[in-house]
Amino acid sequence: MRTAWLPFEWIVALRFLREGRLQTLFIISGIAIGVAVIVFMSALLAGLQGNFIRRVLSAQSHIQLLLPQQVTRPLRGAAPGSSAPIEGAIVQPPLQQTKSINQWQALVEQTRRMPEVKVVSPVTSGPALVLRGSATRAVTVTGIESETYFRIVDFSDKLLRGSLRLGGADVLVGTELAHDLGVDVGDKLHITTAQGASSVLTIAGVFDLGNRGANQRMTFTTLHTAQNLLDLPGGVTSIEVTVHDIYAAERIAQRIAAASDVQADSWIKNSAQFFSAVSAQSTANTAIRFFVGLSVAFGIASVLVVSVVQRSREIGILRAMGISQGQILRLFLIQGGLLGMAGSVLGCGIGALGLVGWQRLARNADGTPLFALAFDANLFYLALLLATLTGLLAAFAPALRAARLDPVVAIRG
Repeated sequence: MRTAWLPFEWIVALRFLREGRLQTLFIISGIAIGVAVIVFMSALLAGLQGNFIRRVLSAQSHIQLLLPQQVTRPLRGAAPGSSAPIEGAIVQPPLQQTKSINQWQALVEQTRRMPEVKVVSPVTSGPALVLRGSATRAVTVTGIESETYFRIVDFSDKLLRGSLRLGGADVLVGTELAHDLGVDVGDKLHITTAQGASSVLTIAGVFDLGNRGANQRMTFTTLHTAQNLLDLPGGVTSIEVTVHDIYAAERIAQRIAAASDVQADSWIKNSAQFFSAVSAQSTANTAIRFFVGLSVAFGIASVLVVSVVQRSREIGILRAMGISQGQILRLFLIQGGLLGMAGSVLGCGIGALGLVGWQRLARNADGTPLFALAFDANLFYLALLLATLTGLLAAFAPALRAARLDPVVAIRG
């Protein structure tokens, strides 16, 4: 290989690596295995975490704005003709009635203007009774603006039959409810509410939310229809919000609650145990990367330390010929960087092959992939960069030792 065009440090570094082929091969193999583990585990855990989050958030918003809970404060006044306060009063919590959020249109516009917010959709929801012949079922009527709500909850992959186009007399029902009532697309349902309102709606579609309870009780209709049924003309009971960064949902919810008179519940607050599991998974992934990177760094450093000891005489001769300490330092740093880069390139390839094999072998009972794995190019670039930097950092101590060798002592051995 012609290296006349290379700087002196590169020529010597490459020659040292070629002469110690066995050592070079072993350390590159060790780095490749470490990088492959980092790439494979990072992609696997990221895919698993993304799959969990999709399952949890695919049927709900990131933030839900509600009216504050109604509370009763006890009166602690004095009894007639006495200065002593009344004690032992029994205070019962008030009945939580279905009410509309005050000035919800202004709140929707205010929330929609926040740069972190993605979609805002008003919802009117309340209990109702569905009648079909002699069969009755208690359900939740949810009135939506389909053009915004379906951007929050994507029904395109949840609709089993029918259409998502909702008219004033249409309703979407879950597959369990349709089965229990013996109905399908095009059939009529008689819906009544506690407020005395009733309406006959036509089933426009049957959906499956992946949850048996939700499929038994959830129904969706237009916002105006639900407002009429629940006796909330022009009112909404909640405002559903999605944000760009799902992990910032709680912080954004607190900002909304502080700026308005509403209760803002994020998915992080409502699914605290799930969020803790996701956070623990991320911590485990970071720990795996750290310890694998640490083992790679020690491997490179140990090989280069041995190289310095083995080549101390040659280093002494080079120093006696006028090679500066800085050149010797750069020589070994180049070796460390080249080892890290070569190992990371090979490791990225091994990790990619492992991910392809996982997708082909890890299957559900129906033959579909266990969960989707995203081949993120940034992951490979990051692994390449980190492994190269690790090689440079690991080579620094041996390189410094080599640069400080006394030429006379080194030549004498």
